[in-house]
Amino acid sequence: MGKTRRKFSREFKISLLRDLEAGASVAEVTRRNDVHPCLLARWKKEFSEDPERAFKGNGNTKYKEQMDVAKLQQLVGKLYAENDFLKKALSSLEAKMAEDHKRQQGR
Repeated sequence: MGKTRRKFSREFKISLLRDLEAGASVAEVTRRNDVHPCLLARWKKEFSEDPERAFKGNGNTKYKEQMDVAKLQQLVGKLYAENDFLKKALSSLEAKMAEDHKRQQGR
């Protein structure tokens, strides 16, 4: 079975173009939103030629929501990893401090 063609809403396309205008790099915007750079360049050209008539298709509004959920899930995973690292670092530091404290009392 082949891949189904993704459709993007007008609002989604414009939001990506606004990210570019705000100073985000093309690589950053495309990687964050899982869009090919050529597609983003085409949208930018289409919008600059005629902003009023650009992106008059149906689009898929659920895709943006799915991307938001995926970003949040990725953030949760990252936070779990950071939390685990910090717990290990804290327990290691506490053990070292207890050992130093015992050594100082033994003098």
